[in-house]
Amino acid sequence: MLKARNADHAEERAEVEVLFAEAAKLDTISRKIKASSARLGDRGQPSKHAVEPVYSNTRGLQTMNGNIDKILDAIDKMLGPSEDKAREERIIRAGPDPKGITDYLASLKRIDRALSQMSSTNLRVNQQAIGDFNELLSEGSSHLQGLYRSILDDELQPVEPLNYLVKKKPFPVLEQEKASKLGLIDSFLSSSTARSALHSSRESPSIRIYAELRGGYLSGSLHNLSTASISTSKRKVSGEIYRQGTSGVGTYAQAIESSFSAEFNNISAVFGRENWGFAFDATCRKALAEFAKTLRELNMHIKANLATDCFLAYEIVEIVTNVGYRLDQQSGQLKLPFADALKPIQETARSSLAELLEDVRRRVSSMQSLPLDGSVIPFTTEVMTRMQTMITYAQSLASVMASLGDGNWQSVAPLHSTSSTSLPSLKSFDVGVDSSQLLARYIMNTIETLLTSLDAKARMLLKTRSVAGVFMANNVALIDRMIRSSDLSSVLAAGNASAKIESWRKKGMSAYLESWREPCSALMDVQYINRSPRPPSGNNGVVDSTAMIKQLGSKDKDSIKEKFKNFNTSFDELSSKHKAMQMEREVRSQLAREVQAMIEPLYARFWDRYHEIDKGKGKYVKYDKGSLSAQLAGLG
Repeated sequence: MLKARNADHAEERAEVEVLFAEAAKLDTISRKIKASSARLGDRGQPSKHAVEPVYSNTRGLQTMNGNIDKILDAIDKMLGPSEDKAREERIIRAGPDPKGITDYLASLKRIDRALSQMSSTNLRVNQQAIGDFNELLSEGSSHLQGLYRSILDDELQPVEPLNYLVKKKPFPVLEQEKASKLGLIDSFLSSSTARSALHSSRESPSIRIYAELRGGYLSGSLHNLSTASISTSKRKVSGEIYRQGTSGVGTYAQAIESSFSAEFNNISAVFGRENWGFAFDATCRKALAEFAKTLRELNMHIKANLATDCFLAYEIVEIVTNVGYRLDQQSGQLKLPFADALKPIQETARSSLAELLEDVRRRVSSMQSLPLDGSVIPFTTEVMTRMQTMITYAQSLASVMASLGDGNWQSVAPLHSTSSTSLPSLKSFDVGVDSSQLLARYIMNTIETLLTSLDAKARMLLKTRSVAGVFMANNVALIDRMIRSSDLSSVLAAGNASAKIESWRKKGMSAYLESWREPCSALMDVQYINRSPRPPSGNNGVVDSTAMIKQLGSKDKDSIKEKFKNFNTSFDELSSKHKAMQMEREVRSQLAREVQAMIEPLYARFWDRYHEIDKGKGKYVKYDKGSLSAQLAGLG
């Protein structure tokens, strides 16, 4: 057992000795390696110093080569468009295809990009190419303008507006396909590069062409309505008051609104939003200028016939104001052009209010005679017809009267005034008075001016107060009747118009009744109660005429006989004149009642006392109470 263990230890020692021997060899080798490495480092140091500059130069050359490659690439890119010039030139020279302009626009855009790239460098090699491309761009833009015109040319045949207005059809607009093509062309022609090539930096050539062609189309379509507006406004019957809607200017304005609205839809489809306003204004300019000219001609006609045609001015103010407002709401444009076109007629409308009042004074003052039978004069009917017509223009008159201010229509302003003094001041606007009140005051102002002027003229020309009274009562009755039978009644209801008219009625009736004082005075008797007893009466309180006569002396009896004779003469004469006068129905009836109220009680009293003066022979007492009452009733 022991021998075996010793054998194992011997073997292990042998292995350890072998390992130590190998380790000694490795240590020797390691020392040799370190020695060799040290010697190699000492020998390689000079080589390192020699190689480092070469490495650095090599790296610099590599960087330079990279930069050169980049420059060559940039030159290739810059020279690329120049190399494509032949291809683009063929496309541009051929012109755009009306059926499809996509390729043509793509070529122009490539040229545009190439110009931008070449223009960003100062390489002399590009200058010739830049000039060539500019020429191609200019030529291509000119071709596009021609195509733009040709597309629009197909849509320039003037239309008949009445055909669309009567049938209530919308005015024609551009086909969607054509509008799309026009929009594509405009988007290029509106670019700064295209405008520079065409030497047109201020405005897009497409807008200029569109405004020129479509503006002519609008003007041509509306021309006949302009002529019709003037011819229909000039009536054949002189002195006839203008009737609302008889002038063609309303249809003209309606056609302008519809055609302009359709044109704005076209412009919205063709141009960018930023150009809508400018394009719309430029397109409508020619048609608006013709419209303004038409309104100026109508204004001259209105001023020449102001008393009858001022209502046309009011109608135009209302129509044009509304059309301008609606188009401005749609487009944001044309408000000022419409206002400028309307200004002359608006000034005439303002001045007409004072002119109409002055016309009343002037016309009455120039009258050389008045009806001797007291009948109504036609001028009263004419003035009241004016007033009835005026209230149909309440909307347009509202702004006119508000700009003048309450009562400022009394003075006549120059119709041709263009100074700032003719414009309404802030003081003119009375916010406390609405337009209906202003209109009512103006109408009553006109009526009172008429009645005052007629009263003064009647006092001057008519021989008797009775005829003057009937004349005034007749005119007042006509005025009152025309108020009650029209919308004037509602306009004047809020004020004291009825009281003013009634005061004029009473004034006229009072003047007429003065003439009936004469027969009334003949029925007045004088009794001296200290000289004679109380007049006797019967059992039922009726005066005993026989007893009364017996108490009278011969002179008193003669006086009573004379009074009866005077009454008969005066009453018959006045009754005859009353029946001969031309009175309005209500005037005759009311005057008859007033005369009866004056005469009948006096006569009844006088007759009761003294009818036995001629013992029923009728020599002095022509009428008994019943017959006189019948005569008085016959006056109505």
